[in-house]
Amino acid sequence: MHGHAEAGLVRAHATSHALTGPGPVVARELREEWEAVRLRPGATRARGAGNRARAEEADAERTCFERDRDRIVHSTAFRRLAGKTQVVVYPSDHQRTRLTHALEVAQVATSIARGIGANVALVDAIALGHDCGHGPGGHASEDAFDAFIPEGYDHGPWGSDVVLASLNLCTETLDGIRNHSWSRPAPATIEGEIVSWADRIAYCAHDLEDAVHADIVAESEIPAEVADVCGRTRRQQLRTFVRGVIRAVDRYGEVGMEPAEAAALSALRAFNYERIYVRPASLAQSRVVVEVLRSLVEFYVEHPASMPSPSAFEVPSGDPVRAAVAYVAGMTDRYAFDRAVGELGWDPARLPPSS
Repeated sequence: MHGHAEAGLVRAHATSHALTGPGPVVARELREEWEAVRLRPGATRARGAGNRARAEEADAERTCFERDRDRIVHSTAFRRLAGKTQVVVYPSDHQRTRLTHALEVAQVATSIARGIGANVALVDAIALGHDCGHGPGGHASEDAFDAFIPEGYDHGPWGSDVVLASLNLCTETLDGIRNHSWSRPAPATIEGEIVSWADRIAYCAHDLEDAVHADIVAESEIPAEVADVCGRTRRQQLRTFVRGVIRAVDRYGEVGMEPAEAAALSALRAFNYERIYVRPASLAQSRVVVEVLRSLVEFYVEHPASMPSPSAFEVPSGDPVRAAVAYVAGMTDRYAFDRAVGELGWDPARLPPSS
């Protein structure tokens, strides 16, 4: 209960024998020295970085990017990803959520970063935070919120500039989150570029695996142009694409992928769009999500007292529309649908099924 004490040291186990041997305490400054020597020339060093909107003292133990990673993991926005749709509303125990997707993107991205000598801590922070701007109900939430945001609702900028603003993250981390989508300007760091590739690699392989398990598609239906290059299973695909990026960096000195692997990834994504994302059931689900979220935003614009204090989320003061969007965008799938029933009187039968 209280540990096991002997000679002034408390041990976790009565049989503990985890002797470390001599060595330094690897605090921030020493890790920064290691980065300076070991990382690839184009990689982002923590030393000299750490620029934040509000100045802070450096941490004794962690580099600035390690600190960002920890803040994201402990944030409410990150925890709520567990209740947000990746592809299927109300995912089963075996289907991805936004949280598991973020963890899998981080795994792919850190594998690439280690392989090429990039900054693993920065890659990890960007990957874990990259989807925190997503609303409930998957990408349909962007279509729903577009109607209220003059510049359009894009989950990357919304995540960096609104959802995670209170964390006071480094500019490099925020840039990678803001610009991870391929439709955005290129990230400013090679670590941001790595996450852009890792995101596409992860969702293409993992969404297909979920669809196969859900009997939406069969492995045998995967086009030959995909299977001949990267196989038919998630394991084969991740191995091919991760190694493909590492080889391309080694050959060209730039983050990318050679034509054969890139074409296979593009074909896999096109197959997923046709057979998973825009199939009739997915489109019907998206239409319901859009209707629910728009109705909720309109309700909270008219009834702001029904929302928590505006200090609970970062929005310009005096902007009731953005405040309502920020509140609804932060909801999990289940909470949004519950609010539609409780606040708007929606018939539960009109909502997406729970299985």
